[in-house]
Amino acid sequence: MKLSGDLKAFEKRIGHHFAKPELLVRAVTHASMSSANRDDNQRLEFLGDRVLGLVMAEALLALDPGASEGQLAPRFNALVRKETCADVAREIDLGKVLKLGRSEMISGGRRKQALLGDAIEAVIAAVYLDGGFDAAKDLVLRLWGDRLKTVKEDARDAKTALQEWAQARGLNPPRYVQTGRSGPDHAPVFTITARLDNGAEAAATAPSKRAAEQAAASTLLRQLESNT
Repeated sequence: MKLSGDLKAFEKRIGHHFAKPELLVRAVTHASMSSANRDDNQRLEFLGDRVLGLVMAEALLALDPGASEGQLAPRFNALVRKETCADVAREIDLGKVLKLGRSEMISGGRRKQALLGDAIEAVIAAVYLDGGFDAAKDLVLRLWGDRLKTVKEDARDAKTALQEWAQARGLNPPRYVQTGRSGPDHAPVFTITARLDNGAEAAATAPSKRAAEQAAASTLLRQLESNT
């Protein structure tokens, strides 16, 4: 199989030449483009998530031999969460080479956080299957770059931070309620309200429920911290 010009350029961006180019093609094929003769990247995503986790766990242990599990866990979570994966995908312009169905193209799939995060995990798996663990490890360490050195032990996503804030004060975990939806079916926009037992709440709007929940949690947390 011969790669297209865009995929050859992508190989150069990630620093790995595929002996089995069909693996890269599968890694960038979204489920919306799958068919009887074309595999999508979902199984690769599953594998890549595990490879990424192992590389990050090993790297964090090596960087800070004296760190406790309690210090390492939030750093690990910050490095492998979907938001970070999507940021890495954007830096290498992964969206440009994704193979998407018409509906995903129309709804801006090349920019979607969840889709980009899944795709970079699939690319990691493709490199792993093509060149082995060392090749995948080199790829991850190269693409994540200084994130490993700069991640803080208090790095948490907003929902985790808000839940910890509530638990520390004897409150139940936050509730996230969809309080609005707009836009066409192929490109919905969700409004989510984060609520605590003490009556505090904040709302946010985003193209996905997950992103809206994170934004609502972040807004509410800022409000709570400004009042203390």
